[in-house]
Amino acid sequence: MSATENNAGAVTSNAPETPSGKGAKDENFPVGSFLLPKHLRPHVATFYDFARAIDDIADNGALAPAERIKRLKDFDAVLNGAPGHGAGFEKAHALRESLRETGVTVKHGSDLIAAFVQDCVKLRYETWDELLGYCALSANPVGRYLLDLHGEDKTGYRYSDALCTVLQIVNHLQDCADDKRELDRVYIIRDWLREEGGDIELIDAPALRPPLRKVIDRMLDGCEALMIDARALPSMLSSKSLAMESAVIVNLADRLITLLRKGDPLASRVALTKLDFASAGLRGAASGFFAAGKGAAA
Repeated sequence: MSATENNAGAVTSNAPETPSGKGAKDENFPVGSFLLPKHLRPHVATFYDFARAIDDIADNGALAPAERIKRLKDFDAVLNGAPGHGAGFEKAHALRESLRETGVTVKHGSDLIAAFVQDCVKLRYETWDELLGYCALSANPVGRYLLDLHGEDKTGYRYSDALCTVLQIVNHLQDCADDKRELDRVYIIRDWLREEGGDIELIDAPALRPPLRKVIDRMLDGCEALMIDARALPSMLSSKSLAMESAVIVNLADRLITLLRKGDPLASRVALTKLDFASAGLRGAASGFFAAGKGAAA
């Protein structure tokens, strides 16, 4: 494996992947937990590993945007069966084989890549609709993949899309300061900031100022509206295991919205505690078990 040193002194590898060291333990929400059927957990792990690899490429500031895009498109080519990509693309090959075995479409993986390509070139979001369009590529494919993997009806996409979009937006709000400082990306709605007499420079402050506080609350209002559908997801699922898992995640999303309304993501990270996870897990597993299939059968 060869490596080169860029002008900033950072060493970048010529290998396709650029691992950040992040893993499932760093996520807000459970990834392939014990609640899911044992025989499906390896497939979920394969999908997560692929998503983590392409996310790390998109977030690697040591690479020029054009180089990041090239690597991402190479991953998409492998996923879609193009020849000529060997060493370094093992996670894409593994996902392609997993999708072949399970009969799940490659579109979900390709949509994630499209989102990360967008991250390389689009650094600001002017409107709520723009952000929802990004979430449709960056977050919703994950929920759709899980529904397809479990053989669920595609009518459930509406409800999983709502939940996944909320998860993406609250993550953006948690990380708004780091995203701007480290990646020069801003997912805060710029039009709304202007309406309040502010702009994205407010994200550089040590604490929230009123214009940014109002916009964050408005974005959380949008999340609350989406949670109406998200909370219905467990009842729309036939699989008790997936209904239990989704109910846990619904509870965690609700809790994060509450924490973000009370907290200041510029002053300190707003994060779930072990107690939050335990409470959401117990309540969600029980409610999901009994909710499964009720909405789908209606």
